[in-house]
Amino acid sequence: MNPNALDRLITLFSKLPGIGKKSAGRIVYHILDSSPVLAAGLAKELQGLHQAIRRCSVCGGFTEADPCSVCSDPSRDHSIICVIECAQDMRIIEDAREFPGVYHVLGGLIAPLEGISPANLTIDKLIERLRDGTIKELILALNPTVEGDTTALYLQKTLKDFHVDISRLASGMPVGGNIEYIDKLTLSRSFRGRVKV
Repeated sequence: MNPNALDRLITLFSKLPGIGKKSAGRIVYHILDSSPVLAAGLAKELQGLHQAIRRCSVCGGFTEADPCSVCSDPSRDHSIICVIECAQDMRIIEDAREFPGVYHVLGGLIAPLEGISPANLTIDKLIERLRDGTIKELILALNPTVEGDTTALYLQKTLKDFHVDISRLASGMPVGGNIEYIDKLTLSRSFRGRVKV
């Protein structure tokens, strides 16, 4: 039996992270119960997403204009780089309004069992950014997981010859936690209580 349009859409939504079959069904039924304008707007935005959004050539975050609004902002402290796993972490940290510097998106974490090595990350690009000598501090805002700790340790060893302070977010973040799910207050305390590594 071939799935109908409703089943196909539920299957597509359920492939998104954090959305199971039930949540996908609720989303699809909500779209059906809403005005067709909502479905048309969603379809239009999704269709043009990859054309409208690109990676910032400086930090690796997602942006419509290159460089992104953070990298091109002269009021930001460009001597402090917050190193993050993915572009989504940048938005979460920005929402906390605690960090005055700029970012560097690694594009993942070192995970040998998943075949992700340092060569798969943007570590070489980070080294390039450090070469001009204007960076004073790197804040490693990586999830406190085995992969996050492995990546942080690798970065510490790789960057030890650069004259830059390296710190990690304080233990306000729970072990095994994920930046995506941390409240603003905890994130704020983590930035304030960061420690040198």
